[in-house]
Amino acid sequence: MSFFTPLCRSFSTSCVRNVVIKHVTIIGGGQMGAGIAQVAASTGHTVTLVDTSEDILKKSIKGIEGSLKRVVKKKFADKPEAGEEFIQKVLKNVAISSDAKAAVQSTDLVLEAIVENLKIKQDLFGALDKVAPEHTVFASNTSSLPITDIASSTARLDRFGGLHFFNPVPMMKLVEVIGTSSTSQETFDSLLNFSKALGKTPVSCKDTPGFIVNRLLVPYMMEAIRLHERGHGSKEDIDIAMKLGAGYPMGPFELLDYVGLDTAKFIMDGWSAMDPGNPLFAQSELLNKLVAEGKYGKKTGEGFYKYK
Repeated sequence: MSFFTPLCRSFSTSCVRNVVIKHVTIIGGGQMGAGIAQVAASTGHTVTLVDTSEDILKKSIKGIEGSLKRVVKKKFADKPEAGEEFIQKVLKNVAISSDAKAAVQSTDLVLEAIVENLKIKQDLFGALDKVAPEHTVFASNTSSLPITDIASSTARLDRFGGLHFFNPVPMMKLVEVIGTSSTSQETFDSLLNFSKALGKTPVSCKDTPGFIVNRLLVPYMMEAIRLHERGHGSKEDIDIAMKLGAGYPMGPFELLDYVGLDTAKFIMDGWSAMDPGNPLFAQSELLNKLVAEGKYGKKTGEGFYKYK
């Protein structure tokens, strides 16, 4: 039995048939949005990549082209001409636009991959809801915000879900497909099928903080910090222990520096506000101190470790 409640109305086509997602509009030309665009275009979908300026979008396309060249080196090592043909074919599937409202007027899926700010996401979807076709499915790539809260700004609660990809998108096989209590089964199935069409492995998630991966991963990383704060292990020993003892590719402090300490703090601040009594969401003085000092990890050259 499905845990979703279809909101079927007589005028809603979403309850009559599944939407076959062929054209995708991706809002946000950053690393995640560009990565999703690359994968979708590589699997035969037509894509419109949207951001606020042409300069950002040109950088996004350049990044996609560079990523495709790395793919071609492995996939077409002995066939350089076929590799170049593949790159051009994929790039032809990607259009760019700085006009989000125009870009969503003939699309099957609007997928948002912008800043993790609830109000900004709500304003975006609220505006696009008024101009997108009735059959169009909306989805967010958020890693920490409730899909229900993002969807509340629209009138298509039954056609709204989550698609949480992992970085780097071309390499990572997992997609978390999130349904709210209002997401119709048809919409959820369409998102599952789209994920599979991208060559990814989808898992079904309820709309709970962090879904599956981050709900387990972030408290684990936070407990590693607390273990260190209590004087029960050095950063280095904890990282080595988890790599060699648990088989993890990175230790928790290495992973925190890779993810970004500011990102980890943002997630924990949000979860702590939602559930202040939960000890798993307790604050860390050390994490707060490093973030306040602008030491976010690899992207700033220093976090728990130094990279300069």
